[in-house]
Amino acid sequence: MPEAPSRQHDRPVPVWDPAVRLFHWLLVGLVAGAWVSVELGEMAAHRWIGYTILTLIVFRVAWGFLGSRHARFGDFLRGPRTVWRYLRGKPVDYGGHNPLGGWSVLALLGLLLLQAGTGLFATDEILFEGPFYPAVDSGTAGWLTSVHKQNFDLLLVLIGLHVAAVVFHRLTKGHDLLTPMFTGRDPLRPGRERPRPWWAALLVVALAAGAVAGLLALAPPPVSYF
Repeated sequence: MPEAPSRQHDRPVPVWDPAVRLFHWLLVGLVAGAWVSVELGEMAAHRWIGYTILTLIVFRVAWGFLGSRHARFGDFLRGPRTVWRYLRGKPVDYGGHNPLGGWSVLALLGLLLLQAGTGLFATDEILFEGPFYPAVDSGTAGWLTSVHKQNFDLLLVLIGLHVAAVVFHRLTKGHDLLTPMFTGRDPLRPGRERPRPWWAALLVVALAAGAVAGLLALAPPPVSYF
């Protein structure tokens, strides 16, 4: 007589692996910290927050190709026809992010990369200069600083839309998108493949940190005014 399956195998597969969840909440805290540090004039802290955000974005891009199934871009970036079907309320098969949410994730990553990248060249002309500020002329640095400031406003708008979408799904569809970002498990939408092991994420984080450290090592020496 065959043995009954164990209860462990009856548990739903996580839809979000620990790396994605930790990335998400670290980013929430760091973006808030970036804003607070500027408001308080703590530019040294702002600098290191920016480096950390850049490292996380490099990690997430790499994890989008090497990570668990529902973390990969190929799993959640869908074509315009599929997105249109989803917007019209037609049935669409998906496991991780919904077709519209997948593109919003890519937009957030793009704006965050632009924010961190322009910050490397930015200056407040008083206390702060990014590590690559000496590599460009003052006009280019001023333009990149302007982009850095304006892009943050766009980032806030996109974050607001992201939060609104979470609330909309909860109130209109009864689908809690927030709890799975803590637990990894979604009873309405179980994962379709076991997550990659934790050591794979640590390896990618180490490579991302090494890449950012290598980039910063290429920065020219700071300008001396004496």
